[in-house]
Amino acid sequence: MSIENQSKINQLLSIAPKGVVLTSSWLLEKGYSLQLQDRYKKSQWFKSFGRGALIRNKDTVDYLGAIQTLQEQLNLSVHPAAKTALILQGKSHYLEFSTQKVQLFSTPSEVLPSWFKKHDWNVKLESNVTSFLPADIGMVEYQHKSFSLKISSPARAIMECLYLAPNDQPLLEVYELLEGLNNIRPATAQKLLESCSSVKVKRLFLYMADKAGHDWLTYINLDKIDLGKGKRQIVADGVYIPNYKITVPKELDKHI
Repeated sequence: MSIENQSKINQLLSIAPKGVVLTSSWLLEKGYSLQLQDRYKKSQWFKSFGRGALIRNKDTVDYLGAIQTLQEQLNLSVHPAAKTALILQGKSHYLEFSTQKVQLFSTPSEVLPSWFKKHDWNVKLESNVTSFLPADIGMVEYQHKSFSLKISSPARAIMECLYLAPNDQPLLEVYELLEGLNNIRPATAQKLLESCSSVKVKRLFLYMADKAGHDWLTYINLDKIDLGKGKRQIVADGVYIPNYKITVPKELDKHI
């Protein structure tokens, strides 16, 4: 290998963290031609990871490494969300007794690459496509292995849980998760509530925070939040909460 090629491979190895996927399009942007990428594969520096993707030879990549690639190299908004984000941040005491389920959220305009969709990540990925919250607010950096990626902050994660409720996420479980979040930043919650397009999510979030007696709720300016008009029946045969004009499950209303 020439000195120039040795320098390029060393540079690539230094900028690409272990445990992530390298997309051909990103490598092209960095000055690594398709011919050079093929040469790296033949030299066993890298190996193919599906169409348009490579990984370091003998490297292992989990779903978090793949999502870091989607975010950093392809500029996609897909991220670990809802209860998954809370679990990653140690905010959930709930254990998965069956196959581990990972909740991902992304915006409607995005298309996930085939190498991501076809690979077996040893977890059950559930993708939720929605724009009920802007993609760029309420996110935090999560450190994993030698890299970081964006995941939902606790406040955003709770709202994502409420978006899935009650059909795909038990409301009582969401309340118990929110009950333990004493240190939500009011400014973050305020921005999320003002930007959220789901009246159901906003009313449930405020109701649960009120029921839990969280001090940070007193700093929320309700005048800036559009809570819509009329009643919302979240579940049938529930209990009506007049302050928030919602009907919630009886077991949630009785929960102390």
